[in-house]
This record gives sequence, C-alpha cells and structure tokens, in this order.
Amino acid sequence: MGSGDQSGEGQRSLFILSPGDRDGLSYAAQRIGWRTIGARRSRDAPQRYLRSEAQVALVDLRGGGANQLLAPLVPAMEAGGGALLVLVEPEHQDQIPALLAAGATHYLVAPVTDAGLHAALASAHRLVERLGGGGQHSQRAQRIRRGDALYWDLPRGSGVLRLSDSLARHLGLAEPYIAPSALLRRLPRVERRGILAALNAMRRAGRPAALAHALPDRPGQRLVHHLRMADGAIAADVEWLSDGHERDSGSRDYLTGLRSRPAALDWLDGRAGLPTTILLLSISQFDRMNAAYGQMVGDALLGRIARRIERMVDDVAPGAMVARIAGTEFLVGLIGEAAGSDRATFLARQLIGAVGQPFSAGDHLIRLIARCGIAQARAEDDATQLLRRAGTALSDARQGGGEGIRILSTDRQSRQVDADRLETDLRLALDRGEIGIVFQPQYPVDSDRISGVEALARWNHAHYGPLGAGILFATAERSDYMLPLSAHIQAEALRQAAAWPRALSDLRLSINVTAADIAQPQFMPGLLALVDGSGFPRSRLTVEITESGLIEDVTAAGALLTALRAEGLSVAIDDFGTGYSSLSYLKNLPLDYLKIDSGLAQDIAGTARDRIIVRGVIHMAKSLGLKVIAEGVETQEQLDLLAREGCDYYQGFLRSAGVSSADLINLVLKG
Repeated sequence: MGSGDQSGEGQRSLFILSPGDRDGLSYAAQRIGWRTIGARRSRDAPQRYLRSEAQVALVDLRGGGANQLLAPLVPAMEAGGGALLVLVEPEHQDQIPALLAAGATHYLVAPVTDAGLHAALASAHRLVERLGGGGQHSQRAQRIRRGDALYWDLPRGSGVLRLSDSLARHLGLAEPYIAPSALLRRLPRVERRGILAALNAMRRAGRPAALAHALPDRPGQRLVHHLRMADGAIAADVEWLSDGHERDSGSRDYLTGLRSRPAALDWLDGRAGLPTTILLLSISQFDRMNAAYGQMVGDALLGRIARRIERMVDDVAPGAMVARIAGTEFLVGLIGEAAGSDRATFLARQLIGAVGQPFSAGDHLIRLIARCGIAQARAEDDATQLLRRAGTALSDARQGGGEGIRILSTDRQSRQVDADRLETDLRLALDRGEIGIVFQPQYPVDSDRISGVEALARWNHAHYGPLGAGILFATAERSDYMLPLSAHIQAEALRQAAAWPRALSDLRLSINVTAADIAQPQFMPGLLALVDGSGFPRSRLTVEITESGLIEDVTAAGALLTALRAEGLSVAIDDFGTGYSSLSYLKNLPLDYLKIDSGLAQDIAGTARDRIIVRGVIHMAKSLGLKVIAEGVETQEQLDLLAREGCDYYQGFLRSAGVSSADLINLVLKG
C-alpha cells in the first residue's frame, strides 16, 4: 500500500467532471491508484455522482464555468458526505476563496502532476473519513443509490417540483414532476396555509427550515420536509416522522412524531436498573404565541421545535429517548454514560439554546424561551416518581433566574440558588477545599492525540452540589473576591500539572488570568514566582486573557504580554469574538494563540454569513502568525468546517468535557 491510494476495501473511486480533459485526468488518477468515473456534461453529473460509489469528485474549472459545473454538484456532494476538489489555472488562484465558499472542499492548481494530484486526493479522502465516509457512505447517499430516498427540489424559474422516484411513489404520482399548487391540493386543506407560509419564508430568508403535514390516505402518518437553499432554489430532504410509523402510531405523538407520554413512561419503566437521567424541557409563553398567530401556526411550530430537539439530542447523546409528554413539554431520557450530570447539563444548555433561536412564521420572527428540569434516578424511583422529580426541578427552573436549568441529583433535593448565600459561602469555600480544578483536553484538528489542556474551576458546594464556572466567577465579582479565587485556581492547576507523569511531559497547560489580575502592579513577578515554585516548565505554559480583561487599557496589556513572552510563557487571547475591540487586539497585542469563542465556533455550521465571519477571523489570525484554537466544539460538522478553514486546535464536548487530573492521565495513557 505504498502510495496510500488503496484501502482495505479495495480501490478508491473518483468522479471527474471535465468538459475538455476527462480522459487525461482519468489517466492521471488511474496512475496513482484511483478508479475513475468520468463525465463531460454537468446536466446529469449530480445523479451520476450519487449513483456511483465515488465519494470524491474532481471538477475541472480550467475553462471557467464554475456556476455551470460546480454549483450542480455541491448538493450531491453534501448529500453523499463527500469531498469536492476543484482544478483551476494559476492565474485564477484569486477565485479559490469564492470557490471554497460556494461548496468546494479542496483545490488543485494546474499543471496537474502525479504528486500534486496524489496529495490533493489524499487530503480529500481524509475529509471523507472524518465525515464518516470511507468504507461507509452516509445514510442519505446509500438511500439515493438504492433509489428509495425521499427528496425534491424546485429549480429556480421552473415552477415545477422535481421529486425522487421514491417520493413520487409514496405520493401516488405517475411522474416525478408536479406543480407546487397541484401537490398542495393533494394535502389536507387545514395544513396548506402553513405550508405556503413556510415555503415563502424560506424563499425570502434563505434559512434552513422544516415543515410537516399529514397524508389524506394514511391516517395518523406525517411527512417532514427539511428545507434548504441550493443554488438559489428550494430543495428538501423528506422523511417519515418515525420509522415504521404504521406499526407504532399508537406510541407516537400525533403532532410531532415523537414518542408519546405513555411510550415514554414505558421506556422509563424498562430501564432495568441502568443509571438514568431525564430532562424535562418546557417552552414558555407559547399560549401568547398561539393567540397571536393561531393554532395552525402553533402546531406547525411544535413540529419544528421537535426537529430541533431531535437533531441536538442526536448530536450530543445518540440513542437517547425523546418524547412530547404534554402541551409544550418535551422529555429526553438518558441512560448509561450519557446520564452523568455534566452531560445532562450540557445537553440542557444546548437544547435551551436551540429552542431560543428564532423561528420564522410568514413575515414574523418568533422567539421562544425554554426552561429545563433535570432529575437523576434513585434506586427506588419508578417512572412516575422520576417524572415527578423532574417536574419539581422544572418548577424551580421557571422560578429562578440564570440559565433556566435545575438538577435533582440522586441524593439532593432541588433548591433555589441564593446569590447572597453564595457570596458568603465563597469566602469559606477555599478553606473547605470546595473549589476544584478540571482539565479540558485540547486536540489538533487532524489528530486524536491530546496536545494540551485548559485548567477550569468547579465549585463543589456543600448545599447546592456542583456549580459551574459561570456562577463561581459571577459570585466572585459581586463579592470582590476575584483575586484570591484566581490565585487559588492558578496555584492549584500548576501544582497538579507539575505532578503529572513523564507520559504527559509534552502537554501544554493553559491557565486563565482576569482583569483584576492584570490591574495588580506585582502581577507578573508574582505569577512567575508561582510558576517557578511549582516546578512546571515556563515553556509549556500558556496564559489566557479574556477580551473583557483587556478592554480597559490595551496599551498596558500589550506591555504586560510582551514581558511575559520574554520570560518564556506563551500568551493567548480567550473568548475572541465576544468583545468590542477585537481587531485592535490583533493589531496591538503580542500573541501566540487566538481562541475563538464557543458561540462563534458553533456558528460555522450555521448560515453562509456565519461561516464567512468565522473564516475571516481564522484567516486574520493565521496571517498574523497565530495558532487558532476553537472552544466549545460540539459536533463533527463544526470540527470539519473549522479544520477546512485552517483552525489548528479545538476543545469541547465533541471529545471531552473537563476531567480530573487522574482521568486526564488515563486518557493520555490510553492513547
């Protein structure tokens, strides 16, 4: 396998679209071990690509015509989970950013050499493997190739829907073409208005959306259409709201297709002693929305909420149970490792954030607020008792402020967090040993090997249980206790890191400093004394400073960072993208790393506008010679897009939450 062009499953396949040099490119690819499928015309290229076994496509743009050649293949490539390589002339290299923005994943500059083609195809294939491809195609691609996928598109200006053969059969159509108005007439009258509103909103805003409807001849069954824009046209992937709906319609909620309350209780009763946690999510102010827009819009909106919940749960905790149990309350059931409090709380935050993203209804944007109660099962809990405990936690979450999440652990009752009490307790927390340290691993985007860690603080409160860094630092700021807290966290992180075994001797450690730290005249000598006293090497330490900590005096901060770097420490700017003077920081501060804020990193999988912003941040940092670290990476899609744009490292729940020093050692030793 010396060339790397063979896999354990046989020869890799390449789809080539070239109006003028199909044969020449095919011969070149075959010389380096690839099987080729060639095409000269763009008209039938998408279907030929999808029906082939290729997951890498090469589009020859040396004669121009990107719109005609590239654009039709992009949706097919995305559907198949593949990679798209474009070939351009040297004088057209300035077009590469636009081609990547349009959907290409890799590029190659002519003239084509065997070495250059080999490197480009190898990189494209690695992307396919990261996306879950390689020997296994994406589920949708498999369905398309089998001919049973459900999808349609509405080409711009045509006025006729093009349906997949399978969808046409399900709808009882003799041909896979139908006017939108004719299709609407085949659907229940009460749902037509909502469907038109969703389509019109999609056409105006261009944002992905979803709509669902029943079929007149199939009582109790519903189809959901996941809408997206493709080259200016509306397209959709279509699916039944549940697999085998005919068999289990009694266990499904009629409106959303999620499990019903009885089915959820049955699931909970059958958990057979496994560690179990449930999340009870409630949507606030839904009655007002119903009154303003009507029940039809409200029902359609519940379906869209359900799809967001399903997608988020599938990303964070695949295999979890999702149900609509009453009105605007949704239940998520977690078992096994996923039932841990950290994972459950993380998922609750993601669900609240997903529901909080605006929904479109005609010309209006609807914003909703969600609250979440979490209950961990006790040995004596049956399904009803566990659900009742989650309801208690939800009641607390509705009444309290903050992020709207309350958790009942197996040994604690839910209590309202009293801010005044926290301020008093914080002054005793250090002496009691309640402030602990966890280390969140950081990984190169192209490797599974941990390269560094960030030290994070956790408050193990005697009364409230584990409290996150957000509550901890907010309390410290209110109580003017930030300096002692920060000093404790830095010292404890360095102490633990200095005791790591030789196997961790190449890991970098990042510690955070605050605005209050920077303002102290003796901050730098004190920090250096702390580092040297711990025995941890200066060369492996990175000091992370948040944007908010620099806003007061950028000039003074620049002088401080210059001095720290001269003493052998590295410097990172944390949470980049959340402040107001980001560009001035890049211009004036001596930095080694830029850390993209989690919200910005997650946006890369959003709209094209979001991706452009994130791409701009990364490219500016790289142009200044900085390494880029993305925080809060939660999905493989986010990681793949960040890697494509040049991000160097990442951290987040996709790979690991914060772990203890002992668990970190085990992670590294396991490789």
